[in-house]
Amino acid sequence: MRKILVAGNWKLNGSLADTEKLIGGVLAGMDQVQAADVAVCPPYPYLAQAQGLLAGSAVSLGAQDVSDQVSGAFTGEVSAPMLKEFGCRYVIVGHSERRALYCEDDEFTARKFAAAQAGGLTPILCVGETLEEREQDITESVVARQLDAVIALSGVEALENAVIAYEPVWAIGTGKTATPEQAQAVHEFIRGRVAGLNAGVAEKVQILYGGSVKPDNAVELFGKPDIDGGLIGGASLKAEDFLGICTAANQ
Repeated sequence: MRKILVAGNWKLNGSLADTEKLIGGVLAGMDQVQAADVAVCPPYPYLAQAQGLLAGSAVSLGAQDVSDQVSGAFTGEVSAPMLKEFGCRYVIVGHSERRALYCEDDEFTARKFAAAQAGGLTPILCVGETLEEREQDITESVVARQLDAVIALSGVEALENAVIAYEPVWAIGTGKTATPEQAQAVHEFIRGRVAGLNAGVAEKVQILYGGSVKPDNAVELFGKPDIDGGLIGGASLKAEDFLGICTAANQ
């Protein structure tokens, strides 16, 4: 049985005071969370602070991005071993904002995925289509292409030690949300594609939904057979909302 995972992606938000307040609020409500694993992904500058605040708790730490390099003359980059040293368990790779705003293609994302695993981190691999691609009815081919790039480099077995997050780009920060049925259909496609290569890996890999998950839609989304939790954006910045999504797994 796959466990629900709820991971908060804070994106480019926060301060020292905000980090302390938000993590404090999440930890204060963790006794309500019975059935989900929980992680938060603050911006790089607050990882050390978050590591200290989360010490000894049930909440895991993650980062929002990682370099495909380990060390060297790569100004501005942060490597997997560095993130590991600051207590990170997870790292997001291939988020739609990285792909769109910073021109990170499938092959580059695959190299980041491999670097994350080599450094002892669990990558959260984001895949998903734009509104234009959905309207062209090519969602499955887009998601397959993004997934296949990672499989081609690292092998399907690598997904056993990873998380996949389906994020319809048109439902991120727009207030729009794919219906639970639409989300489930893509999650089912992803699991089926992995199963075609390795059924055991497909059964184990967690596939999160990453499109405007809220406390009021989380129960229905998490109730779908192939949706194993959420990669949460805006709602992760409010402890009450984030905890509401986490407790949805209890049902």
